[in-house]
Amino acid sequence: MSEIVTPDLCDAHPEVDVVEPMFRNLGGKSAFGGEIVTVKCYEDNSVVKEQVGKPGNGCVLVVDGGGSRRIALLGDMLAEKASANGWQGIIVYGCIRDVDIVGQTDLGVQALATHPRKSEKRGLGDLNVVLHFGGVTFRPGDYVYADNNGIIVSEKALPEAQ
Repeated sequence: MSEIVTPDLCDAHPEVDVVEPMFRNLGGKSAFGGEIVTVKCYEDNSVVKEQVGKPGNGCVLVVDGGGSRRIALLGDMLAEKASANGWQGIIVYGCIRDVDIVGQTDLGVQALATHPRKSEKRGLGDLNVVLHFGGVTFRPGDYVYADNNGIIVSEKALPEAQ
């Protein structure tokens, strides 16, 4: 994959959607992108855990945690599993934990904040549903690109980022 620079991608593709600036870049990869796989869950990371245990095939897991700042939906063990299984990155509309270890993992991770409390495991959550947060829509099969400048969403793969 070429280096992802979201300002350059925005210049070349003005039609992309730009996520409102609210995310922190916390993973070991400062820039990442790929096809979107979505999870919608609230304070229960059961479906996130299930997905990172499967082959990621270069995709990005976009997790709508409802913006909760009461628990973490991703920690070091799940980040390491996602990296080992070929995920490019994870974007969490919520919190993560174990940030020092996640920051050393070969995985792009962006989240709203950090929180030391782990999530509950009740088996709740929806896979591959359309998500809406940050002023944009995330559809399974669309593409997301992220770096220290921000996050953009495109209906198609952007050739400069492949």
